[in-house]
Amino acid sequence: MQIKLNDILKLTSSELEKTKIRLLKPDGSNDWKPLQVFKGDPDELLSHCFWVNRNKNDKWNYDFEVGSIVIGFVRLDVTEHWLITSIAKVTKRKNNNGPDVIKDYIGYEYEKISKYDSIVGKVIVKYHNRVMQPIQCANSKYQKNNNITVIDCCEVVQILPETYDNDIFPGYNKVNLTWDDLSRVIKKDTWRTALRNQKGVYLITDTSNGKRYVGAAYGQDMILGRWQNYVQNGHGDNKELIKIKFDNIKKHFIYSILEQFKSTTDDESIKERESWWKEVLLSRDNKYGYNRN
Repeated sequence: MQIKLNDILKLTSSELEKTKIRLLKPDGSNDWKPLQVFKGDPDELLSHCFWVNRNKNDKWNYDFEVGSIVIGFVRLDVTEHWLITSIAKVTKRKNNNGPDVIKDYIGYEYEKISKYDSIVGKVIVKYHNRVMQPIQCANSKYQKNNNITVIDCCEVVQILPETYDNDIFPGYNKVNLTWDDLSRVIKKDTWRTALRNQKGVYLITDTSNGKRYVGAAYGQDMILGRWQNYVQNGHGDNKELIKIKFDNIKKHFIYSILEQFKSTTDDESIKERESWWKEVLLSRDNKYGYNRN
């Protein structure tokens, strides 16, 4: 049996008239990943539902009125599956007319609707925003259509038992993490167990210039121990990495595993593989890498 979104929300007719959704999608760059933001700080993502900006006529795009119910959707993949990440109500509209007028800003005060706390982050719906022409979508490219609403278009495909989290360890040969990713997954039990029990040779890539750093992990807690240092200070006491501002490390560094070895592998074998990878990737060359030994 097909379940519609309002079968769960149970919004009244009058509430539906005031309900809109905000579709939050990646912007095509590495700088804005709403699903990552949700997993790291749901309240920060909620605030993005209430940003306003100027249109081509230099007027502010205020999509909501006081009392509007705003449902935040984050796209899970390139198809039409979306996760409900917030449900909140507008309590006040802010003005941006002072001497320090900015390009865009959070244009509303709002509060979460507490009765939906138990489903936020757990309900996945199927909704194809390129096909439907919803009346209630907070997006200027959609035109009003009196016969259909976004709520009518949303089919519930899954209700998760816990808040959405796809941070399952993918296997050593599939690790490819930004610093933000690393700082989040390093706290997950599956990741900690996997990284704590393996020695290895790993690669750090600086996406701002393409330079690489090859490292080896064979001490206490093995890969986990080394990568915890990078989360803590960014450089892991490497002389070249210490020179780089921590904010730049957080923005540009990618972490991957070149080879992993059993905990019983002798340290000298790990060091030999580390040296071999440094040669292959030219990471000792100042032009290409940050290794100096």
